[in-house]
Amino acid sequence: MAAAQRPIDIAPPKATRREWVALAVIALPCLVYAMDLTVLNLALPAISADLQPTAAQLLWIIDIYGFMVAGFLITMGTLGDKLGRRRMLLIGAAAFAAASVAAALSTTAHALIATRALLGIAGATLAPSTLSLISNMFRDERERRVAIGIWISSYSVGGAIGPLVGGVILHYFAWPAIFWAAVPVMLLLLVVGPFLLPEYRDARAGRLDLGSVALSLTAVLCGVFALKQAAEGHLGPLTWVALALSLFAGAAFVRRQRRIAYPLLDLQLFGQPRFAAAICTYALTSFAMFGVYIFVSQHLQLVLGLSPLVAGLCTVPWALSFVVGSMFTPAIAQRLHAPQTMVAGLVVAAVGFAAMALVDGPHGLAWLIGGMVLMGLGMAPVFTLGNDIVIASAPPERAGAASALSETSSELSGALGIAVFGSLATSLYRSGLTGKMPSGLSADAVAGASTLGGALAVADALPAPLGEAFRSAARAAFVDGLQAAAWLGTAIMVASALLAWRMLRTPAATSAARPQ
Repeated sequence: MAAAQRPIDIAPPKATRREWVALAVIALPCLVYAMDLTVLNLALPAISADLQPTAAQLLWIIDIYGFMVAGFLITMGTLGDKLGRRRMLLIGAAAFAAASVAAALSTTAHALIATRALLGIAGATLAPSTLSLISNMFRDERERRVAIGIWISSYSVGGAIGPLVGGVILHYFAWPAIFWAAVPVMLLLLVVGPFLLPEYRDARAGRLDLGSVALSLTAVLCGVFALKQAAEGHLGPLTWVALALSLFAGAAFVRRQRRIAYPLLDLQLFGQPRFAAAICTYALTSFAMFGVYIFVSQHLQLVLGLSPLVAGLCTVPWALSFVVGSMFTPAIAQRLHAPQTMVAGLVVAAVGFAAMALVDGPHGLAWLIGGMVLMGLGMAPVFTLGNDIVIASAPPERAGAASALSETSSELSGALGIAVFGSLATSLYRSGLTGKMPSGLSADAVAGASTLGGALAVADALPAPLGEAFRSAARAAFVDGLQAAAWLGTAIMVASALLAWRMLRTPAATSAARPQ
């Protein structure tokens, strides 16, 4: 009788040139998506002069895109699993191109708000569809990590070059040109996508549960709105109603997911320690990063007095550090393994946050840029390996929904970070100015000095000696807030490192189950 043979592990297939070319193609819309988040800020003066929006309308022109992206991520990820990830990506690309044309042709503020909302809904298809397609195209673990690193880098590059590209476009063309720029990229994806990208769908997917969609949209949109209102200091009844609706809808959504056969969000994934740890560390790093970043541009321009162009150039090393970190992460993970690499990255990020706390010294600008570079290098492994763990932990047929959950956690935690860090800094700033307000200021001037920009405007209207003293006090109070935010970020990174070290040591239970 022949001896029983041990099963032979079959190595996953290596990616071919076609997969790598396809990766370059799907990285382009991700780059455009990231650019669209940043480039609009440069065009706001021209849009204000042309369309003459109210202050509230101007805020909605800026915010509605991010609201829609955050709200529709989970829905679009699940739709991709059900209808086909390539199909969903191409539908989103076509919708993004059409909405970009509509935005470029907008002649009123209301029309621009509506088209920006459509852009956000279309943009919500890009992240989950592209990341879940990467999980199909790259079966080898090391190649998949490299691919995710490139995917992360496309967002970093888009965010970095957005202001620079926008500045060049606005130098030669009117503001609608910033929307026309996205159309060729999406058309290229529509042309080559059907030939290069594989299709994948869940053959057992049930009908999309519209009740879950409605609850998820209510929870996310109301939550993001409440957080942004809180970040801007608006804590009126509308903010509290939005927060209550968000919490109620979120609780109802979780309860519904446990009862239906094909949930919009598979809550059983959170029972896997590696998946839960990856989501938590990704969310915490986004919380700290977005919370601190809101101070950087203000510090560069309003405290150090740099021009917008120079201030923008000072942030480029941060984006490039994300690119470098993302590219080197797979090689480092091969030597140290994923958990150790993520923990080491979080420690490096903690050092970066601590360095930013030294911005008030004689070499403050160098410490600020150096700290941001260390933050980028340290956070890149968290973003790269965290997303890899998320899609590797999920069943292949639910990779789109898992990818969307990862991005949604980043969006929500980023908004929460802005609210919490902003509130902390505002409180420190106002307490720092207490007793230093010059006597005789009007009520409007006192209210205007509640922000650093307003305080500098008030100082310009004062007699020279008094104005300079008030200007210095306002800048010192702002720096105190930035330093407190940096130390809070340091503590969050240390806590994240301890969490990752404790939870990521659990072996990946699903890795063997993934199709090879």
